[in-house]
Amino acid sequence: MERARQAGERWFGGRRWVGAALFFAILGVVMTWPLVLHMGSALAGRIGDNIYFVWMIGWVKKALFDLGANPFDVWFLNYPEGWNMAYTEITPAMLGLALPFSLVGGATFGYNAAMLLSYALSGLFMFLWVRKLTGSWGAGLVAGTAFACLPYRTAHFLIGHLNLSGTMWLPLFFWGLHGTLEDTGREGRKAAVLGGVGLGLTALTSQYYLYMALLVGAVFAAAYLLDDAWTQRKARSAWRLAQRNFWAQIVILGLAALPLTALGVGPYVALNQQGGLPDRDIAVTRRYSASPTDFLLPSTDHFLWGRWVGEHFNRELWVEATLYVGAAAGALALLALILRRRGGHRRLVVSLFWAGAAAVVLAMGTDLHWLSEPVRVSVPGFLQGVLGRTEIPLVHLPGYYLFDHFPFYAKLRALMRFGLFALLFVSVGAGLGAAQVLGRTAQRWKGAVLLGMLALVLLDFYPGPVQEFAPVQARPVDAALAQRPGQGAVIQFPFILSEDQEQTYYTLEHGKPFVGGFFNAFPPPQYARIRPVMEQFPSAESIAMLPELGVEFVIAAAGAYPDLAQVRQPLEAAGYVYLGLFGDQALFEKAQKVTP
Repeated sequence: MERARQAGERWFGGRRWVGAALFFAILGVVMTWPLVLHMGSALAGRIGDNIYFVWMIGWVKKALFDLGANPFDVWFLNYPEGWNMAYTEITPAMLGLALPFSLVGGATFGYNAAMLLSYALSGLFMFLWVRKLTGSWGAGLVAGTAFACLPYRTAHFLIGHLNLSGTMWLPLFFWGLHGTLEDTGREGRKAAVLGGVGLGLTALTSQYYLYMALLVGAVFAAAYLLDDAWTQRKARSAWRLAQRNFWAQIVILGLAALPLTALGVGPYVALNQQGGLPDRDIAVTRRYSASPTDFLLPSTDHFLWGRWVGEHFNRELWVEATLYVGAAAGALALLALILRRRGGHRRLVVSLFWAGAAAVVLAMGTDLHWLSEPVRVSVPGFLQGVLGRTEIPLVHLPGYYLFDHFPFYAKLRALMRFGLFALLFVSVGAGLGAAQVLGRTAQRWKGAVLLGMLALVLLDFYPGPVQEFAPVQARPVDAALAQRPGQGAVIQFPFILSEDQEQTYYTLEHGKPFVGGFFNAFPPPQYARIRPVMEQFPSAESIAMLPELGVEFVIAAAGAYPDLAQVRQPLEAAGYVYLGLFGDQALFEKAQKVTP
């Protein structure tokens, strides 16, 4: 036990990490303020993807603790066919963070707590890595602050992407990967385990992040090993690639990652084998190609100049395109690059540079964009008939060819998300640069200089208080449904509303099967089959299909049907009884046959 404690102190810096954890917890509260005042009642921003994750937390809690059922068996959505949660990201790691808090304060409280924890843990793990590298507590704080407060993270927090807010495992993976490459002894083996666990937790958080981490991590490792081979080109036996211990550590990293990665990837592999995850249309993916300017433009959420940026630049895709590197963090990272030969981490800095450059290029997607617009050239008239177009992209980027030829690349939509890895490496570089600055500062001024660097990073990234919160509550019609004894299916009209995220949440309140669900880009077969018919409601064909789907309750948004008689008459003719108007929703129930 004592040996384990000493090892932990060597890796995590003794008990001082507790102070850093408190710092980053407070930082998370500041960056999301006043979220802590709405923990159990509202979500930051507007209702969207966030409510889907609230449903997921609530359903997992209900399945495990109330029903004793498998939470991944979602039989009651897309009823009666059922639904596979792998159609969207399941993010078990983030659900695991949220679940204990949901037991105390409900699903909304659990969701908000997981969001706050993502800030604290992202900052803390980056702090621990950079402190381990530099021995500098202050450098770790700068790196952790830069990473936790990234505008990228703020954008996905505000839009409700719980899965993509789970950035905290990525520093663990690259910390472990670097340690595996750096040391072939006992410390290298420990690093391999850490890297494997970090990769496994990433797999349990986001399949986007897992896939991208593997690609970018391969570039990082290749850059490191090439630099190692070049600097020792006259002594090949000294190369990492020639050392048996190195390969043993790679195996250890893989084995450490395997259990969690298999758990994370398994549902998607199974769904893909069933044909449930088709390739994306390249036209859709092309739209989510980053511009070089996305890395230079401050966030539209910035408390001082965000509005000006939004007014003067195209930020239509602001959530995915918020990839701002940061002036302060970027300057410190550039300093680390310039002084790479003096800081004792030259090879690491070089590897970070090349891996970061690769991440930027991959984030730029299929072809060159500038200010969020594709850069195209006109096709000469005599070639237009041959090519069938009047314009073509100025240049195809590597992502264009990877989309067609690299395994699973065509499953990705938002290639912009590769940019996160460049931002991660800049944060590490910022910490290394801060260590250089602090190392050249007189002892009496170090505290002031550190505070100055932290203030500049925060000033550059701070979004200001959250201006909009959306209350989480069920509709009056859902409370009415919960009181009805029938257990048949519910259907919502207009049918387009059936795939809104809110509809999944409402099932927590009324507890009945639902014909729709949140299907995103991959609608299941039944839904794709019935949608053209149900979109014509209240047509005779749509009403005739209700018994086939086991529909006992029909909800119709009154605002979409000003003349409610157009809905009532065909439904009543089919045996449905009008129960009344609950809020803005009309509710009908299938009349039960009376046995003589």
